[in-house]
Amino acid sequence: MKLAIPINERDHAIGPPDALVTVVNYGDYECPDCRHRHLAAEKMFDQLVDSVRFVYRHFPLVNVHTHALRAAEAAEAAAAQGKFWEMHRHLYSQPDKLEDRHLRHYAKQIGLDLDKFDREMASSTYSAQILDNYYNSLINGITGAPTTFINGEMFAMSGVELLSVAKTILEKNHSSRTALL
Repeated sequence: MKLAIPINERDHAIGPPDALVTVVNYGDYECPDCRHRHLAAEKMFDQLVDSVRFVYRHFPLVNVHTHALRAAEAAEAAAAQGKFWEMHRHLYSQPDKLEDRHLRHYAKQIGLDLDKFDREMASSTYSAQILDNYYNSLINGITGAPTTFINGEMFAMSGVELLSVAKTILEKNHSSRTALL
């Protein structure tokens, strides 16, 4: 399956925009498999930060995980203050602690403006946007989380295998460039 929704300004991306490898991950902060994928992606990111672009998209399994949508809202509230990735890491580090009091604690830890955070969480500022993206993803073939694409192709594999695939693509591109010189 190919990535149907192109990377856009609403996506959370880190790494060079012109990277040879782009990893797009759909995830749910309360999902155990998503947490494992996240931990693997963290390792990949640490090793390949200069050559791989990582994109994260919310896919809260709202019928299964009662806190997933609120956690995604907290990530968006943090993003509005330029701290998406910091909140993202907190949410995946403790998937069993995603109640509102925990989310607020994480917001405080990463230095968010708590008044703004509280207002946005109280009014569910980002809920409709997250759910709209979720339903749009369903319509375009995403059926679960985690779902990962590398350079537009879906990969159903473990995090270790993802790291291997990303490294292989980088090595092939490097070899091709060297051969051209």
